[in-house]
Amino acid sequence: MQNKGLIKLFALLFGLVSIYQLSYTFVTSKVEKESTVFAASQVPESEEDYITKREQVAMRYLDSIGDNSVLGYTSYNEAKKKELNKGLDLKGGINVTLQISVKDILKGLANNTKNPVFNKALADADLAAKNSDDTYLDLFFEAFDNIKGDTKLASPDIFATKSLVDANEVNTKMSDDEVKPIIRTKIDESIVSAFEVLRERIDGFGVTQPNIQREGNSGRILVELPGARDIARAQELLSSTAQLEFWETHKQSNPSFSTFLIQANEKLKEIVDVERPEPVKEETELDSLLSDVSADSLDLATQVNPLYELLIPANPGSNAMFRAAIKDTATIGSYLRMPEIRRLLPADIQFTKFLWQRPATKDAEVIDLYALKSNREGTPRMSGDVVSDARAEFDQFNDPVVTMNMNSAGSKLWQKLTSDANINQTGIAVVLDNKVYTAPGCSVVGGITGGRTEISGNFTINETKDIANVLRAGKLPARAEIIQSEIVGPSLGQEAIDSGFMSFLIAMAIVLLWMIAYYGKAGAFADIALLLNILLIFGVLTSLNAVLTLPGIAGIVLTIGMSVDANVLIFERIKEELAKGKGKSQAVADGFGNALSSILDANITTGLTAIILFIFGSGPIKGFATTLLIGIITSLFTAIFITRLLVDWYLEGKGRSLDFSTSLTKNLFKNINIDFLIKRKIAYVISAILVAVGLFSLFFGPGLQQGVDFVGGRSYTVRFEQPVNPSEIASELNTVFGSGTNVKTYGESNQVKITTPYKVDVEGIEVDTEIQDKLYTSLQKYLPDGFDKDAFVLGGVDEDAIGILQSVKVGPTIADDIKNNAFLAILGSLAVVFLYILLRFRRWQFSLGAVVAVFHDVLIVLGVFSIFGKLMPFNMEIDQAFIAAILTVIGYSLNDTVVVFDRIRETLAERGWKGGSNINFAINTTLSRTLNTSLTTLVVLLAIFIFGGESLRGFMFAMIVGVIVGTYSSVFIATPVMFDALSKKITSGKEK
Repeated sequence: MQNKGLIKLFALLFGLVSIYQLSYTFVTSKVEKESTVFAASQVPESEEDYITKREQVAMRYLDSIGDNSVLGYTSYNEAKKKELNKGLDLKGGINVTLQISVKDILKGLANNTKNPVFNKALADADLAAKNSDDTYLDLFFEAFDNIKGDTKLASPDIFATKSLVDANEVNTKMSDDEVKPIIRTKIDESIVSAFEVLRERIDGFGVTQPNIQREGNSGRILVELPGARDIARAQELLSSTAQLEFWETHKQSNPSFSTFLIQANEKLKEIVDVERPEPVKEETELDSLLSDVSADSLDLATQVNPLYELLIPANPGSNAMFRAAIKDTATIGSYLRMPEIRRLLPADIQFTKFLWQRPATKDAEVIDLYALKSNREGTPRMSGDVVSDARAEFDQFNDPVVTMNMNSAGSKLWQKLTSDANINQTGIAVVLDNKVYTAPGCSVVGGITGGRTEISGNFTINETKDIANVLRAGKLPARAEIIQSEIVGPSLGQEAIDSGFMSFLIAMAIVLLWMIAYYGKAGAFADIALLLNILLIFGVLTSLNAVLTLPGIAGIVLTIGMSVDANVLIFERIKEELAKGKGKSQAVADGFGNALSSILDANITTGLTAIILFIFGSGPIKGFATTLLIGIITSLFTAIFITRLLVDWYLEGKGRSLDFSTSLTKNLFKNINIDFLIKRKIAYVISAILVAVGLFSLFFGPGLQQGVDFVGGRSYTVRFEQPVNPSEIASELNTVFGSGTNVKTYGESNQVKITTPYKVDVEGIEVDTEIQDKLYTSLQKYLPDGFDKDAFVLGGVDEDAIGILQSVKVGPTIADDIKNNAFLAILGSLAVVFLYILLRFRRWQFSLGAVVAVFHDVLIVLGVFSIFGKLMPFNMEIDQAFIAAILTVIGYSLNDTVVVFDRIRETLAERGWKGGSNINFAINTTLSRTLNTSLTTLVVLLAIFIFGGESLRGFMFAMIVGVIVGTYSSVFIATPVMFDALSKKITSGKEK
């Protein structure tokens, strides 16, 4: 081998760099363990809520020593930035895909126009978006073109607005084709703005190694917050538009409101049906307040009054108009928005805007209703655009507040607003995202100068930090709706680490022992190369700042099994050269040289499928593809170069013998002469039956169980203290969520996976909260006594890990995209591999055989999942992980097929056609490698299947079936199809 010194140097440097990169992970792990021990010593288990208190103590400990030197070359804070990134499934946290509303941006660019053509085009685009993969903007343009008539995009009441005209971007003389690229650019700028706003917010959230990516030009933004514990806070931060507004309030004493409310109440009697609610037996604060509102005081006798019976007088001195029970706010709001009711507003309060107070605490039962002075356009006196800085601070009573500074223009507006409030003796409502946070009056004659103000409102410290964060970052240019989310509790993440690590160790041990048992000392050299391979994989992952996920661990463990293939190919070729009577050194050189072609072909085909998986996959699946790609590269390096260095080094010593086998394996697969081709018709019949049964099950039987990835919906992994009956839970939840809710045991008998399509097409955190409330209420009887809702929702935080451990939400639109990407990934991988084999082997018959075998393997795996989907005691839903398994099966099957084809090509070049006898010879010579690699890979997959955790079982089962079928098809399908196609050409005389 040439340049041994250079290879040794490179291997040494590569290994040292990997160790150095991984040392940061060791440092953070060491310091965090110390913080855990310290927290345990400070907070005994006897204290109430000791888990949360220990976490707080541990965080303070890490903050205090974060910059201290560790091992003389780094600190905890520095190491934390450079450690190996762990994905949500290993660390817990939140992963969301946000859809920036292009519709909102369009409406903003058109100044919220009332133009009927514009608004009809938006409505048509909304409908079309449900069944189209085109962008919303393209759908809007198409809808507008269909109905526009003489209306132009550059009309003064559409996009020829004052702001766009003044900026010389749009003018009324422009054609639609001239306006469209300008609007497209403005949309893209708004999405970029949203991306930057979200980045600023995330940077202030306080998690390490956050990830934010824009997904193409779709207006979608992927956000990952590993380790985030306060999920509700994270969701609010990401989806809040941060629309800060300042309004002047109406006075309670304004007689126009009394007139309006009496008339509104009478009108509502005519247009709504109201049933008087049953009295509540146990008196609460709300009951006490309601008892103060007598029918006599309102002079409304005893009849049902739709509006008055829901309203409570506001506290004296408050700037609110009324109060109401939180449970009634939706009803009251719907009444006040009715056109029939709005028309009753007297002239002096005609444009009043009614907004509710932000609840002071999460347990609040009653909130205030404010009446805000507005104008015909519904615009506030001031907006948040004037805020130059915002900070979380404490007021004179040591309560958390948010202080703001305004720019010079804002300072003048603020002085005018506060002066008017002082003169009119009204309040100033500080409104954030349509909720009134505070509404103080102003006692300063002439108004407040300097532009500094304060927002108060019974905040927690985290709330003031978040409010200040979003105000500094700025408002989103449009709504950011969460169309896909995954939330993983930290305890589930730790279980995933434990199970993944266990499967990793077991697979490693099996492979290392097997190589020594089969190849003796040569196997030990392969083991050393394999261990270096693992070190390099982790080192590269860390240096690339890639994310390690549970499927990523599966990819690494699979790499262990597949990397053995290269060494097996090399050692088997060396044994063949030794059998020819060559000397050890020459046999080694020829063995490595002859195996190189097969090794490269096999790894390139697997790598091509991994690249396609990386392109079309997302989240954990992309992590799987990443580790697989890295593993392929490092496996090639260690098998071809490191193993060769070790073997050459050993043979250079005097008196050393290396047989590449043991006494038990020396004569295995020797002098085998099986006529595989004569059995091809039997194989065709068997395969045809298997494929036909699978297709029948797919089209006429139970079919595939599609996961939420493909159909949309929400799924929850819930753990209970005791075993539960999933059928019983499903029956109860179907009465709550309607039909379609599915419940199945997920792992242990005390753990279930709940999937529901309930309100899948409705966005918003409110819907997520509603579903969690209904789940808690329905499942409360299965929980321990006194187990509250917060503990249930954050089940992954509790040491006992009871409650919701993981939740996944996929909107219908993104579900269609995921399904389409999966379909494209499979077709793309087949097309790419077909072309590669065609180029590599120069005969289309080889490509035909490989692709037929792959189709055969995929159809059988799909058939198995269709037939046994509801029978197996583990999850067999079709999701992104399953598509990853299918693509890996394609890669493995091709890997096996290419190795056989490579030997066939070599044999035919040396010996000629001879009626196919030489093809049989080639298959027999590769049989040892085929079975050895397949058995090793299967053992590794079984280790992951058994010990790798519930979330990987369906994934691994697909791969186990795929490896078995792929091994069979490379010999009994791919080669016979190639033989039949090629023999016709040869016998017809077209090829020799």
